[in-house]
Amino acid sequence: MEYRGMHVTDHWVQVPLDHQNPHGEQISVYAREVSTDPAKPWLLYLQGGPGGRSPRPASLSGWLAEAVKHFRVLLLDQRGTGLSTPANRQSLALRGDAAAQAHYLRFFRADSIVRDAEALRTALGIERWSTLGQSYGGFCTLSYLSLFPQSLQRCLITGGLASLTADADTVYRATYRRMAERNAEYFTWYPQDRQVLRRIYRHVRTFHDERLPDGRPVTVPLVQMLGQYLGGNTRVHSLHHVLQEAFIDTPGGPRLSDTFLGVLYDQARRAANPLYAVLHESIYAQGQATNWAAERVLEEFAEFSPQAEVPLLTGEMVYRWYFAEDPALRPLEETARLLAEYEHFTPLYDLQVLARNQVPVAAAVYHDDVYVDRELSLDTASRVRGLQTWVTKAFHHDGIADEGAYIFKRLLDMTNGVDPDAALKSATGHGSPGAAVADPAAEDTAAKDTATEDTTAPDTTAQGATGN
Repeated sequence: MEYRGMHVTDHWVQVPLDHQNPHGEQISVYAREVSTDPAKPWLLYLQGGPGGRSPRPASLSGWLAEAVKHFRVLLLDQRGTGLSTPANRQSLALRGDAAAQAHYLRFFRADSIVRDAEALRTALGIERWSTLGQSYGGFCTLSYLSLFPQSLQRCLITGGLASLTADADTVYRATYRRMAERNAEYFTWYPQDRQVLRRIYRHVRTFHDERLPDGRPVTVPLVQMLGQYLGGNTRVHSLHHVLQEAFIDTPGGPRLSDTFLGVLYDQARRAANPLYAVLHESIYAQGQATNWAAERVLEEFAEFSPQAEVPLLTGEMVYRWYFAEDPALRPLEETARLLAEYEHFTPLYDLQVLARNQVPVAAAVYHDDVYVDRELSLDTASRVRGLQTWVTKAFHHDGIADEGAYIFKRLLDMTNGVDPDAALKSATGHGSPGAAVADPAAEDTAAKDTATEDTTAPDTTAQGATGN
């Protein structure tokens, strides 16, 4: 199919549910090819998540518009999502009880995803390809580099350098700290919104008949989920607009407006991507149970407690109460509990292979990323031979949605041995694009072949310590 300047082709492949049992149960994996020239080399896009389907482009824009100048792009629906064999409350019921469902879902982590990608690569007759991994897609990239480096031409990672060694508790401690900083930053922009939140919290604590469109009662923890707006630059200021419309006068007095309740509902529902909640903490599990890490670590951060007078807004944490309240997750509550208690997840990364890495890798590390901690990311970079990092304050976790074309081209240049600033300056007469740099002082500076980051500089380009 051709439309709006791009050629789109569907691809399916049958893969084993358990790649260690190739003749056992099979599932389908789907990917959508987007290209403008079939002669170009291939790029596999690894979507963020877990549990997120690949983009459904209606036109060429953002990072994809830049990518198709250089590659045939393959948008993978990771197993369980999109047009791949689905895994949700409807389909999982066919598996049997919660124990059977949990056993099934243990095969839906990054190591299985990259083995699915290998099956696609083989089916398409591709010798080697490049990859772009956003957020969780970067986690998958590190698994790919561990398992099948010989299949990779280059790897680009945006906001997705997972820790290779930290457990879930360590990750969530960092996440809560970053979220506290992001809350503080937001309230310096909109100090009046702290009082609006205070009013909302007081209202839902005393008036118990506010409900989401699906009938769920509005609670303080549900309101805290608005912190998902703080996880990027593309919509952080939209939170202010949401709070401005929180209340409406009614014959019975002030109530939460339908507009506000609709926004809250959109933040709280997981019908479209239930695996995000069910598998969320398992992406950090390597030989140990996560045991509801975000919920346990919350006890160390009183400012986020729902019992605080004005608790801070939370982010991409997953709590047990999600599964008791969300209609799309309620049938999976026991399944999620079994996964949280599972102690035998296999390692996702091979540190020895990564230390010997020969695949060119470039990663955008967002200085203030609240979801993928900068310090943990840089520790990972130091453990992957030759991995180059671009540390920037100009973007946040959603940078690829903000200035995707610029970010993609910069990382591509880095893997091609091109100084991205010099190339951009030659083409445009100046460095980093003004539209892309929120802080005018956040110009990129080169610090190649260094083992550490100069945190006084807004942006640095560095190479992994073992990459000389």
